Amino acid sequence: MTSKESLPVAVIGAGPVGLAAAAHLLERGLEPLVLEAGPTVGFAIRSWGHVRVFSTWKYNLDPASVRLLERNGWEAPRPTALPYGSQIVSDYLEPLAATPELKDRIRTGARVVAVARQGMDKGRSKGRDQAPFLLRVEHDGGTVTEVPARAVIDTSGTWTTPAPLGSSGLAVPGEAEARAARLVTGPLPDVAAGGFAGRRTLVIGSGHSAANMVLDLARLARVNPGTEVLWAIRAASPARAYGGGDADQLPARGQLGARLRTAVDTGAVQLLTNFHTASIDVDGDAVTVHAADGRSVSVDRVIPATGFRPDLAMLSELRLDLDPAVEAPRALGPLIDPDFHSCGTVPAHGAGILAQPEKDFYLAGMKSYGRAPTFLMATGYEQVRSIVAALAGDTEAADAVELELPETGVCSTSVPDDAADAADGSCCSAPVPVTIGFATGLQHGRTGETAPV
Repeated sequence: MTSKESLPVAVIGAGPVGLAAAAHLLERGLEPLVLEAGPTVGFAIRSWGHVRVFSTWKYNLDPASVRLLERNGWEAPRPTALPYGSQIVSDYLEPLAATPELKDRIRTGARVVAVARQGMDKGRSKGRDQAPFLLRVEHDGGTVTEVPARAVIDTSGTWTTPAPLGSSGLAVPGEAEARAARLVTGPLPDVAAGGFAGRRTLVIGSGHSAANMVLDLARLARVNPGTEVLWAIRAASPARAYGGGDADQLPARGQLGARLRTAVDTGAVQLLTNFHTASIDVDGDAVTVHAADGRSVSVDRVIPATGFRPDLAMLSELRLDLDPAVEAPRALGPLIDPDFHSCGTVPAHGAGILAQPEKDFYLAGMKSYGRAPTFLMATGYEQVRSIVAALAGDTEAADAVELELPETGVCSTSVPDDAADAADGSCCSAPVPVTIGFATGLQHGRTGETAPV
């Protein structure tokens, strides 16, 4: 049995929160080992790199990461600018990963498929807290290794596990075939470059991600004859998606709802309410989507904006205590329930709230929020700062969690390029931390992302 004290802290995922965890570990004198399934850092963000986020650079940077970067000569982007997802990777994550302190502590192409305690299964208790963790890792090329660790911070996100289209939380008949044929797309496709021009597309979902996809398609349709846009929601009314309009405290969010309403009212977008997807039939290069009430819609593509959920299979040998509704740590669940909270009303929280029965194992970042679409990048930075303080034995710092968030209800949105480039444009007057990886209404940023890392 390997001594725990000589082992690194394993960080699963090299997105913004995972790399922030590594930076904080270094500051505390702890050894990080970052394991990233993708071929590069920030790989999930690259999938929505064409999207401009709503929050400015000032609110997208982790303090420990910035300190590390600046020691290596990095110059921060203009704090009032709004970056695209691709810029978050190229201007922030890649330079951070390339620092001498981190570059040899990151393994890309290394997918963690299981986490356990070394030498014991889930049922064994005696000596459990003293045993190191064991991570089984599949590497590009097919090799499998087992990596011991003194602690584990899982920041792997939820991007690779989108929610199915069925309103019961299950995939509907024909959905797997339609996804395999790429007739049901990923959650945040670049419609300007993805072959949507001249086609008939159905967007399913009622959040801001769906709204942005609808608006992107409507704009595409204005310059590409034959492009049709359909929008299906489960609710009886789109009022929640329209938002507060001119009364909204964030002008850009109000503008998003106003543009969406106009697109529907003018007929540029066909709205289908009370639409509960029941099945999908694939017919060559097209699909027919059937609703539970008997309606059917034939389209060329379906864009799912129905959310994400955490992949918990790799944690099956760990003792976890999760909220039964949102699959977040149990103490966190009631604080982030999307029926009662927006991203701005979630209180600051750290190691104490995120602790699991499995000592020194933590879910952090987007994955810590389970199915709740209210995660903020700034929240994740405070999470890992507190977690690392706890691992270093500094309970006072771990318990001192502070985070000021505006009440917004949406954390990024469609922002015209000219407004996004303005130093102090009205769309950017409120400090809004960015969401990463969620296509359930809390991401996007181009008029045309949240959601995994």
